[in-house]
Amino acid sequence: MKVLLVEDDRELAAKVAAALSADGMIVDTVHDGDEAAFVGSTEDYDAAVLDLGLPGQDGVSVLRHWREQGRRLPVLVLTARGRWSDKLASFDAGADDFLTKPFLHEEVALRLRVLKRRALGHSSPILQAGPLSYDANADRFTLDGAPLNLTAQEKRILAYLIQRKDCVVSRNEISEHVYARDLDPDSNTLDVLIGRIRRKLGVPLIQTERGRGFCLTEVDAV
Repeated sequence: MKVLLVEDDRELAAKVAAALSADGMIVDTVHDGDEAAFVGSTEDYDAAVLDLGLPGQDGVSVLRHWREQGRRLPVLVLTARGRWSDKLASFDAGADDFLTKPFLHEEVALRLRVLKRRALGHSSPILQAGPLSYDANADRFTLDGAPLNLTAQEKRILAYLIQRKDCVVSRNEISEHVYARDLDPDSNTLDVLIGRIRRKLGVPLIQTERGRGFCLTEVDAV
């Protein structure tokens, strides 16, 4: 899961980014509204955490800009402001959730996972593909009921695929959503990772669609 964190308090931003990274997320952090408006409109993210009180454009203006640009990523507003008028302005601009400071860093991670799951149309946090099961809230895979041992990068790739089960996703899509924006892995790196995931699964869940990308589908459908 790739997240854009917009927070002008650098100490708080570092703590939240560390907590989200420890939860297996890729986090890009910006500290002012003007950069946030640009980055959120030009890069692909699974979700965003957005502070309201920012230098440059304020958070509501940033969010309104994203929505006007057609960006539909789930947005969790994170702010010290607890007034109803601030909440109303945030939701009117297109916010999906609102969390008032102080807060538990773990709650930010949980809310982001729920927002992403709902945005993808999954009503349950448990996603299933044949013998493979993924608990989206806990970010945990099991295979035939037993824990599946994956590296952090393998887990991010497999989570992206199972959340889009039966859909072909391109190499670029996978790279954009599982790597930070300052990293640009080559095609061979992704092939190696997909190969390792396939060996750990031991069943033909991940199909290669030549010239298009990869598709995770039920074993019976192969």
